[in-house]
Amino acid sequence: MNVGLRIVAPGVMTTLQDLGRQGYQRFGVPVSGALDQVGLRVANAIVGNAPGTACLEFAYQGSTIEVTVPSTRVALVGGTSSIEIGRDRVPARQSVVLGRGQQFRIGPLVGSTVGYLAVEGGFDIKPVLGSHATYVRAGIGGVEGRPLRAGDVLKLRCGEVADREDVMLPEPEPGLPPRVRVVLGPQDDYFTPAGIRAFLESTYTITRDCDRMGMRLDGPPIEHAKGYNIVSDGIAPGAIQVPGHQRPIVLLADRQTTGGYPKIATVISADVSPLGRFGPGAKIAFEAVSLEEADAARRKLEEWLHAIPSRLVSATRIRAVDNAALLSANLISGMVNAYD
Repeated sequence: MNVGLRIVAPGVMTTLQDLGRQGYQRFGVPVSGALDQVGLRVANAIVGNAPGTACLEFAYQGSTIEVTVPSTRVALVGGTSSIEIGRDRVPARQSVVLGRGQQFRIGPLVGSTVGYLAVEGGFDIKPVLGSHATYVRAGIGGVEGRPLRAGDVLKLRCGEVADREDVMLPEPEPGLPPRVRVVLGPQDDYFTPAGIRAFLESTYTITRDCDRMGMRLDGPPIEHAKGYNIVSDGIAPGAIQVPGHQRPIVLLADRQTTGGYPKIATVISADVSPLGRFGPGAKIAFEAVSLEEADAARRKLEEWLHAIPSRLVSATRIRAVDNAALLSANLISGMVNAYD
């Protein structure tokens, strides 16, 4: 008997992801994991999971899924999108319980190019090298190392959930500041002063060459000072390479473990997740900050994440009231909460 979630329609690039495969880069195995780790951690917190529990990650368009267990509790995080259950809609950042035979759909994402579906208790799927993260290029992790297909059934660790109140997070996860914060280096000496100025003073556009590995940017060229080849060294999340075409490439979750192009800067860890929510056509600019400022930003983000349980409110008291969704759909010009 099928016990879990059955994929009716897979959506776009739907994979199982957690916080990544740690400790294997020296063997050439990428970390992978969630493109938006903040989104994954928020979704898990809403259903009561540990922060790194594997979730379904999808890009642009979510899945249609049928429940094949007695009951399960799920939550969606991804912009102002919603879970569609027949004619009902459950907004992002709110948990909901579904029973056997119910189908739900996650439509096109609004406000983010990537979304996460957390399931209470997580998925009962064997990890690979200590992680459920799917790395499609090598065919490892998740479900046979590939995106989900129609007909796949994902077994759950919890086939029946407790009867407790559903909750929601009334505030969105932290977004990007006006300029993406970076720490210059480790090879900023490979660029002329004019090249560094161009990088920090220009606006760049994310091109169609954008996926879980990284995003190519188009904009003013960045001039090299010592050529564009170095002895290959390690690639950190958010590293920004500049090859011979003189345009930056920001490396993300499925980045290679080493690279031979000079890296002008690295996106600070607090900004990597919100940057991963952007897609082709989005415009971004950069700002150099110190290591101390980068550390302070990460500490602030971690404090916000650890405080999520105290910020959760009853989903019954505030039922499907989503200001951002209503305003973005141009259905209303304003609203008030009668509970207040």
